[in-house]
Formats: sequence, structure tokens, C-alpha cells
Amino acid sequence: MSNPYTDTLARNTKQIQSQLSAWLAKHKLAHRPLGFDYQGTEILQIKSEDWAYIAVALYVYGFNYLRSQCAYDVAPGGSLASVYHLTRVKDNADQPEEVCIKVFVPRDNPQIPSVLPVWKGANFQERESYDMLGIFYESHPYLRRILMPESWIGWPLRKDYITPDFYEIQDSY
Repeated sequence: MSNPYTDTLARNTKQIQSQLSAWLAKHKLAHRPLGFDYQGTEILQIKSEDWAYIAVALYVYGFNYLRSQCAYDVAPGGSLASVYHLTRVKDNADQPEEVCIKVFVPRDNPQIPSVLPVWKGANFQERESYDMLGIFYESHPYLRRILMPESWIGWPLRKDYITPDFYEIQDSY
């Protein structure tokens, strides 16, 4: 049985968030809509080379809060993805507008412009993506390992990662 309130809310959410795609197209900002997630959040794909100025445009549009940034390995030997969840926070907003941005990069040259100048909250999140998957965030001022030791070889969350064979020296007594 359908609920008229949630049906209307879902329709309005998709209509509001589709306005973002229309706004990006109107300003000739290259993007590719990937649909909506289960909560009605629009998912957009952005090319790596376009991400720096589109991030600024999204901030100007009103997405002033980077809720989270994560990364994942799409497939063994395939591309890597950096995912940004942005929120448009306004005064007294009980249902803020949200968007999910996906930036896919090739495994052999995983470089994405850093959004640290736009959203300061990207600092540790981009460092974690670098540390675990080896995605290089261009112009990130503090890009170094955050979870693994600096001497660690490889990127542990890549699907083609081979665990090193090393053993801890144990006490003999």
C-alpha cells in the first residue's frame, strides 16, 4: 500500500534534485546523471579533469557542506572511484538538498584535483583515500599516509593488492 505523503516527498525530492542537473547543463558544466539512490539523492558522474571547477560551481550553487568523501575499487584491474556526498545546508532546513558525486579515474594514473580549497573537511578523507587506494589528490598540501606507516608498500584496499608475507618476531620465553 502506498503512502501519499512519502510518494509526494519522493516525487518532490527527485524534481528538486533534478534541478541541479538542469543548472549544471545550463552553465555548460559537463556531467552525467547516474540516477538516484534509495533515498532519492541524485548521483552524478564528473570527469576528473572537470572536477576542480565543478566543485567550485557546486559550492556557489549552495552545496556548502562536504558530508563525506570515500573511495573504492570498482573492479579488479578496473578503475577507481572517489565519491563525494555534498549537502546544501540553509537556515532551518529540516530536509537539506543532497547530491552524490562520483569521479572515476584509471588505475594506472589515479589523479583527481583536491577539493580541500573548497571544503576543508576533505583533508583527512582524501588522505585516507590516498593511503588505502593510492588515489593522488593534486594540490593537496598534506597528502601523505594517515593510517598505514610511511614505509608501507602498496594500497591495501585495492582488489588486486597482494598481502605481504612478513611475520612478527615473537619472544622466545
